[in-house]
This record gives sequence, structure tokens and C-alpha cells, in this order.
Amino acid sequence: MTHIRKAVFPVAGLGTRFLPATKSVPKELLPLVDRPLIQYAVDEARAAGIEEFIFVSAPGKTALEDYFCAHAALERQLADKGKTDLIERLAPTRMPEAALTIIRQDMPRGLGHAVSLARRLVGDEPFAVLLPDDVIRAPKAALAQMVQAHARTGGHMVATMQVPRAQVSAYGILDCDEDAARGRLLRARGLVEKPRPECAPSTQAVIGRYILMPDIFDRLERQGPGAGGEIQLTDAINADVETVGVTGYAFDGERFDCGSIQGFVEATLAFALDRPELAAGLRARIDRLAGNDRFAA
Repeated sequence: MTHIRKAVFPVAGLGTRFLPATKSVPKELLPLVDRPLIQYAVDEARAAGIEEFIFVSAPGKTALEDYFCAHAALERQLADKGKTDLIERLAPTRMPEAALTIIRQDMPRGLGHAVSLARRLVGDEPFAVLLPDDVIRAPKAALAQMVQAHARTGGHMVATMQVPRAQVSAYGILDCDEDAARGRLLRARGLVEKPRPECAPSTQAVIGRYILMPDIFDRLERQGPGAGGEIQLTDAINADVETVGVTGYAFDGERFDCGSIQGFVEATLAFALDRPELAAGLRARIDRLAGNDRFAA
């Protein structure tokens, strides 16, 4: 049994980078091959032993709730046609009764504010936070890797990946001694939000997977607005370095930023090439495009 039973999924964003597609479809339901982004995050959480799923959503995004409800009429129609394979493919979209709770964030006030809204549901136990925009392709679910490590370390834990120094200003960066790292574990002295390359304390970037102790809720309640006038989760974690402790976990896997069109397309290609029924034809098509002068770089 995992010691992390609950996970928070901040899904209140409007997905404006994907307009007009997200005018009527929540970004989290955009399909990555044949599964929406949110399904990848939920599947990763399930693989880590998560039992309770808390979505912090926005008014009007009812399609997310509908997606995880059973669709009796559809399944009955498929059963009548003998399409049991398609019924099995729907299984991951079903949530056990009372396993999914949706909270509304009326105004976008930052990731820290979104997480703080889950306080009553999380209670007094450690919990996970998964940002669906960050899709991780890994031999073992990234959150499961973190849960296993967190059982030894305790405290707050953030997922990290190494980035080129020239790109550190796009991320929160872990202030840590990389030379003293114990395997994938990095003991943090702090976190720095989007530093200039010459000032960055390391090249370990924080990405959208967290395991947090319930102390974070008290910190968020006392915390004022940070960058952009919003309640920043990074600031709250940073403030707990000396008291609760913060560890970076350099996960084994490849992260795709599916909050950007570039990252979404790259993820689609990578996951499609993992599918035996798609890979051969897709590789042939890529080779043809690469050899066509019209598409040459």
C-alpha cells in the first residue's frame, strides 16, 4: 500500500495557446494519439497507488467530469454490436464511486491558490500534485518513482530534470549541490523562480510533479502574492526548506511540455511511434517528408 493516497490535479486553465481548439474543448481533453492529456496524468497517478482524485477546475469545464463518468448508452450500444474490445478501452475513463471530486477555482489566482483549495479534502496527510500539461514518457510511472523515494525521505519532494543552462530562465530551478546527489535524490537549499542563466544555482528544473506534506496548506494560507500577482506554489515550498525539508527527484523518463503546441506535437509523435500498429507507417511518412524539398529545414 502506498503512503500517498490522494492527488490534486490543477485543471482550471483556459488553454489559450491552443485556441480556437480550446474554445469549446478543455485543453486537458485534447487527444494525445487516442487518449486525452488528463488520462495520461490519471493513469500515472493510478500506477503510483493514488485512490482519490481531486480536480481543481474552472466554471464551465463540465466536460472533464463527463469524461470520467460511465456512459451506459454507449457501452450498451457497443455490447450489442459485440465490440467488447472498445468497451475495454473505455475502462480507464471510469472512476470508482466517490473517487473523483471537482472543486471550482472561480478566479485564476495561481498554482498555489489552486492547491490550497484542496485542503479540506486532503486533510492531514501527504499528497501528490500532478500538472497534466507535463506528460512524462517513462519505463516506470514518474510519480510511482517519487512515491517510492519519498517513503525514505519524507518532506516535500519536487520532480526535476536537467536542462541546458541557456533555458533555465523558463523554469523554477533547484538550488542544490549536484555533486553531492545521492542517486536521483537532490537535497535542496531552496528554489529560484526563472533565474538568469548566469545566476542559476543549478540546471535542475522543477517540473509538474510534487509530493507535499500537509504543512504546505498553512504556508499557503499565510503567503502573499508572488510573481504575476498570484499565489505561487514554488514560493511556499521554498519557505519550507528549513522546517519541512525539500528534496528534488531526478526522475527516469522524458518530459513533454504539452502546454505548448511544439511540445504537444513532439509528444504525439513520440507516443505514436511507441505503438507497433502505427510506428512503421509513421516512420515511412516522416522519411518521405524529410526527403521532400518543400518540407526541408
